[in-house]
Amino acid sequence: MVGSHKVKKVASDAVAFLEVLDTAGVVADLSNQVIDQSSKAKDIGLVEYDKVISPELQELMTQARVTRQSVSAELYFVKNNRSPKLYISARATLLSEELVILLVEDRTEAKRLDETRRDFVENISHELKTPISAISLLSEALQVALDDPAQVKKFAANLQRESKRLGALVTKIIQLSRIQAGDLKGEIAVFDLGHVIDEAVELNQFLADSKGVRIAADTPSGIMVDGDSELISMALKNLIENAVLYSEANSNVGIGLSVVDGFAEVAVIDKGIGIPVEHQERIFERFYRVDPSRSRDTGGTGLGLSIVKHAANNHGGEVTLFSKPNLGSTFTFKIPIHQDHQSEDDK
Repeated sequence: MVGSHKVKKVASDAVAFLEVLDTAGVVADLSNQVIDQSSKAKDIGLVEYDKVISPELQELMTQARVTRQSVSAELYFVKNNRSPKLYISARATLLSEELVILLVEDRTEAKRLDETRRDFVENISHELKTPISAISLLSEALQVALDDPAQVKKFAANLQRESKRLGALVTKIIQLSRIQAGDLKGEIAVFDLGHVIDEAVELNQFLADSKGVRIAADTPSGIMVDGDSELISMALKNLIENAVLYSEANSNVGIGLSVVDGFAEVAVIDKGIGIPVEHQERIFERFYRVDPSRSRDTGGTGLGLSIVKHAANNHGGEVTLFSKPNLGSTFTFKIPIHQDHQSEDDK
């Protein structure tokens, strides 16, 4: 009884220490029977009927006991079919002759970020390769064609096009990286969203004129929002640019601004080619393109809508899409209106 009491006391003290560290951990005896566990271990759901429910984690504790050394592993853990799959880092070590302690760290978010970062680097490498290779080949072709003015003119025009494409891609990558990091470059301030929309329209006016697309904007002044006006302008410019690029000549792009349930809503409406249903859930992913060949023709980088999404999220809002093939698309950019402005509307 004295020995049993001592074992429980050691286990209790160890778990109390884990509580201070806010760490998930369990203390088990020689038969892997759990004597005590921390609150965080309970939150994860490591134990059921006084046993760690993962066979891999039980094996880890057995190894620690047999080898008398600390052993570790990274693995996926699922409590049941209704629970999310967690990616955990686990370490088991002897606590005493009778006890082994298992420490578990939830690394699900860290792994997701690592995978996202790796995918981002791979995508960037792939996307940069195309214009860089084209520029290299065109520069070689220019050297060979120096005695043919017509060919020189043709290759020079292609070289300029690829250089612009490369420059646009690098700019979008920098913008997206900054937004994803939550780096709001400008000062957070209250500003008139209608004025920012007008600026975004102006930035796209030359493109619209060159394509024969008319932009009609209904942007009442006085709708105030909090945030970084530069990032919002960047996001709206991307939305309007996409609408223009994917519209046919002599068509219209409409832009509306309204307040709905405390949110300023900017609707960008086109009558273009539309987006098939199977692509709509992925359209805001980095480098995702519905039609890669058309994106090459329009100079699209596949990053514009991702920038829009992150800009909206960083300002406590969202962006939604309604689209039907051959009928057009409506993107709605929503961010909260300024609190004082909202209070006045409620009066």
